[in-house]
Amino acid sequence: MTTMSIPTTARRDPSPLAARVGWDTLYALTAFPLGLLGFVITIVGVATGVATLIVWVGVLVLAATLVVSSWLARLERVRLVAMQGREPRPTTYRVGTGREGRVARLIAPLRDPQMWLDTLWGPLAFVTGLAAFIVTVVWWAGVLTGLTYWFWQIWLPQSEGNETLASLIGLGDGRLADSLLNLAIGLAALVTLPWVVRGAAWLHASLADVVLNGRSSMSARVERAEGARDAAQEAEAVALRRLERDIHDGPQQRLVRLTMDLGRARRQVGADPEQASATIESALEQARETLDELRALSRGIAPPLLVDRGLGVALDELVVRSAVPVTLVHDLPAGLSPHVETAVYFTVSEALTNVAKHSGADTADVRVVPNGSDLLVQVRDAGVGGAHPGKGQGLAGLAQRVAAVGGTLEVDSPVGGPTLVTARIPAG
Repeated sequence: MTTMSIPTTARRDPSPLAARVGWDTLYALTAFPLGLLGFVITIVGVATGVATLIVWVGVLVLAATLVVSSWLARLERVRLVAMQGREPRPTTYRVGTGREGRVARLIAPLRDPQMWLDTLWGPLAFVTGLAAFIVTVVWWAGVLTGLTYWFWQIWLPQSEGNETLASLIGLGDGRLADSLLNLAIGLAALVTLPWVVRGAAWLHASLADVVLNGRSSMSARVERAEGARDAAQEAEAVALRRLERDIHDGPQQRLVRLTMDLGRARRQVGADPEQASATIESALEQARETLDELRALSRGIAPPLLVDRGLGVALDELVVRSAVPVTLVHDLPAGLSPHVETAVYFTVSEALTNVAKHSGADTADVRVVPNGSDLLVQVRDAGVGGAHPGKGQGLAGLAQRVAAVGGTLEVDSPVGGPTLVTARIPAG
């Protein structure tokens, strides 16, 4: 089996109140005819398919019913995008492949859970669409009738006794009192119209979102979680290999030389104390350099300032230790998880390392600010540009580190600069 993606449409920008009422009204009024069409197709198709299963024709009828229902569901998703004004949610369907037999390809819809959900939407859309249609029509009728009653009521025949709605509820007799009452009703309906129509449209749209997009949203979350897990495992493996290489090439070599120097000094103590003293002094220098390298490696594993004093102080230290002047702006929310703080710290650290090594820039800017439920981390430099994760330069590893905590990394670096590295890291 292969998957087929639903084509998406562009996001509609937020509209003023009048335009929003128009969109909501159009959405609610068209919900009923589309729901009625889906209801008829579902009931007739499923009933016919089940009744003819015994002669196998029903299998093809059911498959055809599911396909037609999926077409109506795709139309509803397009309507949802226009009504909700947000990015469309990708949905996939199972389709047969050339390697399968003709019968298997024809009944492929029957094995697709999403198509069954699309078919279920038919009867549900009829119920919520009817409710949204009735509420919208009644409210618009109240607005239009109430606001224009004063004009066309003169052509209405008078009842016996000249009874009007106003006189029945004790507000006075005559057409003037009746016109004022209807005008008040129309104004009240007009004031509440945006919320009532929005509520009617939301009732239909929210159920459509759950039925038509719920499964795909769950699948997307599972895929993101699996991707984050795989990225975390890969990042951990890369970090362990780098740590092993750094220990082997640095402290381990210095410790070998230190051992050799101490052995030579022991042999020189009796025969040449002066030379032994110089050898010991060299060994002490090796020990100090080894200690410095181990401290540097420990900062790459768990920076002491980050652990002891928090992310803000650790970022300040990064700016001070940076090889290029850095302007830092941060607004850190309280209560960040340790793994989030670690991801933000190393994102800034590795990005600044890339700036110093590869960009040729004289300065850099760092911003760490909230952005909805995420932390937005941006590192900008005015260097030579041309950076890309495919070229190495630490960006591929940085992308893995960010993906390991469920975030995303974007690199905008045209040739000639400037370079902007943007990471969005979930703050929860």
